[in-house]
Amino acid sequence: MRPVRQSKAAVGAFPIALALAALLLPQTQARAEDAASVCDEFGLALLSSPMAPWKGAPLRVIFAAEKPLSGELALIGPSGKVAAKSSNMGGGPPYFWYAEVASPQAGTWHAKLARAGATAGCREVTREIAVGSKRPRGPSGGKAVWPLRGAWDRANENLYSAWIEKLFDAPLDEDLSWKAMSEVLHDSSRNALFDHLGLREDQKNALIRPDCADVPYFLRAYFAFKMGLPFGYAKCTRGDGGAAPRCPQWWNIVNEEPAETEIVETRGRRAVKANGLFGAVSIPAPAVRRTVVSKRPKGLVPGFHYYLKATLADAVHSGNGRTAADDDDTDFYPVPLTQDALRPGTIYADPYGHLLILVRRVPQTDEGAGVFLAVDGQPDGTVARKRFWRGNFLFAQDPALGSPGFKRFRPIVRKSNGTLRRLTNAEIAGDPDYGNFSLTQSKLGVEDFYDRMDDVMSPAPLDPVQAMKEAVTSLEEQVNARVTSVENGRNFLAGAPPIVTMPNGASIFETSGAWENFATPSRDLRLLIAIDVVRHFPERVARRPERYKMPPGKTPAEVKALLQATLNAELAARKFSYTRSDGSSWELTLDDVLVRIGDLEMAYNINDCVELRWGALEGSEEMSTCKRRAPLSQRQTMASEYRSWFSERRRPPRG
Repeated sequence: MRPVRQSKAAVGAFPIALALAALLLPQTQARAEDAASVCDEFGLALLSSPMAPWKGAPLRVIFAAEKPLSGELALIGPSGKVAAKSSNMGGGPPYFWYAEVASPQAGTWHAKLARAGATAGCREVTREIAVGSKRPRGPSGGKAVWPLRGAWDRANENLYSAWIEKLFDAPLDEDLSWKAMSEVLHDSSRNALFDHLGLREDQKNALIRPDCADVPYFLRAYFAFKMGLPFGYAKCTRGDGGAAPRCPQWWNIVNEEPAETEIVETRGRRAVKANGLFGAVSIPAPAVRRTVVSKRPKGLVPGFHYYLKATLADAVHSGNGRTAADDDDTDFYPVPLTQDALRPGTIYADPYGHLLILVRRVPQTDEGAGVFLAVDGQPDGTVARKRFWRGNFLFAQDPALGSPGFKRFRPIVRKSNGTLRRLTNAEIAGDPDYGNFSLTQSKLGVEDFYDRMDDVMSPAPLDPVQAMKEAVTSLEEQVNARVTSVENGRNFLAGAPPIVTMPNGASIFETSGAWENFATPSRDLRLLIAIDVVRHFPERVARRPERYKMPPGKTPAEVKALLQATLNAELAARKFSYTRSDGSSWELTLDDVLVRIGDLEMAYNINDCVELRWGALEGSEEMSTCKRRAPLSQRQTMASEYRSWFSERRRPPRG
């Protein structure tokens, strides 16, 4: 690794438990095969999809459990023949098995889960599934956004986690990215709830493009919609005056938020704007501005899509995740840093305004460290999977930023009068289905947080060289993600647009429009932190030698020197390319990126050419194709007022 160059710019399922087993599906769809065989194992749950199976649609089955026991799920047809089986256990925790039959025969099917080591009543659990010969009518809507058929509990939380993991499943080394969330949800090979309601609800090509704050909410709402479970969201501040965000309002699918409709005059007609949806009507009277209640479209499916894109997307933001850890009036509550608590579906609230959602835990092996995988959304609608590490998951303790860290959706319960409410922190702590409320994260320093996560992901000592190479791989993934972001900006500039206005102050991190879509201040700040992690990895090993399998006879100082030499070689060997302004390709190494760390503190402005955004030297061949630069006034402001945020690796709190 070469020395850092000085910058050239000074400027329903339900639990299978006891007599409740019959509630897993509509009573005509699934029953206990034998009352004596009903398993009362905590958290054991079955999901059969579609809700009303029939021979013209694939039959998909998930069995979820709390315990990692070797087993096999078999789908047995009416003739008694096994049509599909799987011994591949996913998750951890919860653990689950998945099987599918593309064209099930009409009749009574059996989903049989056989596991070694389970309690006597749970070694073999069998449930009936009735498959019809004709396409059934799907459910219809009502006054609520969708009808309620069930309740949140450990079993449904386990199914939610299993559904999330399968949705984003792929080998660890595969680069997963989609242009929109709808590409994932409308993929029948990934989505175990594809057309679950039998309304062709996933074949309507509805574009679903949540940003980072929307992603956890959209996924939770989608699962709740399919399963008939409660859902709601809070209206929160973004935090100001040195205090965490607060959420004075809460709306849900039973008590909907009134939507504002603005009426404005357009050439003798009135255009009605309701949360971004337009319609025009001829009205001879003069136009006036007023607020009325806007109704959802008729129909369960159109109403749901409207709710996602025109209600929920406009209501939530990243401040919803940064609420104070001990606040009861929130959508999320903090959990302990344990493998049991950090399940798929858990969100991560970044202190600087970003949300991610865990989708898988990869256990530690003799060959590699344990890994948590998450997905997030970007302003342009893309969704990508990434691994937990310090460069992607930022942590800070500052009351002005709120409470960052891992959190789960607060359970919503239905009261006797049909209204909904959220459980308090105390209720969650005492609820046998949850019991995982914890203030531990709010009491940890930054280094303590990352040390604790290292211990959770990899309980056994790690090989230091392998661990460092995995850190370099994480940096490489982050650099390649930036290649895509900068390329999006290059394509935008190809149309010769006018200069994009740079927001003032901290708003450079949280604005909208072209700056949000194509400038990269937030992503570059994370990249700079990621570079620091890799640069200082040898020192980290020397600081915590007990976490690593230190070579016999080697002192921490000697291991540090070995790691430094290995790091230099890795950085020089790993290469990537970006497209210059004239369309030609230019190759760099990760070592080049580290050398240009100072220049990357000033590389986020969309008005600059891509060569500048990758830190090319003035007068170099690489820089020769640059044809566009940000206005001098913007560069001067970046240098004099904003540069310190990047050099100090801190994002300013809101007023």
